[in-house]
Amino acid sequence: VTMILQESLRLYSPIPLTAREATETVKLGKLTIPAGTQLSILIGMLHRNPDIWGDDANEFKPQRFSEGFSNASKIQSSFIPFSSGPRVCLGINFTMIEAKIALSMILKCFSFELSPNYLHAPFPVLTLTPQYGAPMILRRL
Repeated sequence: VTMILQESLRLYSPIPLTAREATETVKLGKLTIPAGTQLSILIGMLHRNPDIWGDDANEFKPQRFSEGFSNASKIQSSFIPFSSGPRVCLGINFTMIEAKIALSMILKCFSFELSPNYLHAPFPVLTLTPQYGAPMILRRL
């Protein structure tokens, strides 16, 4: 269940982007970021970058997290579905526990698949949501 959740969060991060301001001049590789520069981190693009995640970056492959999220990519700190550092989302632990419990309870009793009426349209508001909902077909096991 954990690997499925992590891969889902990698492909569809609940927070599409995060913004930061450089408080001091910083050197990142060949770039110099002056103090006061506003930076936007596009988490969705980071999580689908083939240079970081491999040629299958756009594929759903939960097994990439089989050795933990710090070993899932070529760059250890590139999995940030809830941001990271001192400004990480306060609800991260509650959200992950709640999602694991809900998914476990559903998988225990039902098989499910997306409805043929599903239209894939992720839409960023405050968090990433399915623009037209996510109709499912549930079958009792």
